[in-house]
Amino acid sequence: MSLDHCAEQLRAHDPERFGICLIAPAAARPRLITLYALNLELARAPLASNEPLIAEMRVQWWIERLEDIAKGKIASHELLTPLAETWGPRAAAFAQIAEGRRRDSAREPHDGPTAVATYVRETAVPLAQFAAEALDGPKAAMPAIEAQAEGLGLTNWLAALPALQGLGLGLWDASPEALAQIAKNARAKLAEARSLRRNVPRALAPLLFPGAGTKLVLGEAPKGLEALAAAQPSEFRKRLALGAFALIHRWWI
Repeated sequence: MSLDHCAEQLRAHDPERFGICLIAPAAARPRLITLYALNLELARAPLASNEPLIAEMRVQWWIERLEDIAKGKIASHELLTPLAETWGPRAAAFAQIAEGRRRDSAREPHDGPTAVATYVRETAVPLAQFAAEALDGPKAAMPAIEAQAEGLGLTNWLAALPALQGLGLGLWDASPEALAQIAKNARAKLAEARSLRRNVPRALAPLLFPGAGTKLVLGEAPKGLEALAAAQPSEFRKRLALGAFALIHRWWI
């Protein structure tokens, strides 16, 4: 039940966000590590069972435990304990992210690009907002952070789509045309964030790190699922991109 456990989970299962924590200001790392570790668990929760009711019960369990933190009822738990220690009652607000994951319990594909955008705004965007809070981000930076989070969230969803299709969480119609529209929407949000980059302090740059494969995924998406499945950057390329970013902090693309 320690911060080290949360960091280890991130390092093993979400190495890109683990890297983001390492290059973020030291004072903010405990909050970021516990927030991202929670996000990892919330993404897993609805996938732990193929039975929708059981899967939703797991999501509900996290929601209730987060709400308990605001009441001073802190569970003895390997993640919830350090989360409460670093965030205090504010951690209860993270139930918003869990609510966004509730639909995954039903294992139902999305109806189209608009539904995917809504899902990303309910999951990836709140996560970015809370991460910015961990770094005491100014209000003026939030529009850029939210736009970047949506653009990257759509891109990451496209990258995961070949696997999501097999889980029943992809698209009813995974045609090249639908994928092209999602990629177009992602590009538009990334362009919006880029236009607002002067409002983002350098200290917040790690939260907007675009990763190594963003351009590749967006370029391959209109070609279909097979092209997306092949559009995965190597681990070496991912580490190289993060290393370069740590030096220059250029997040806009």
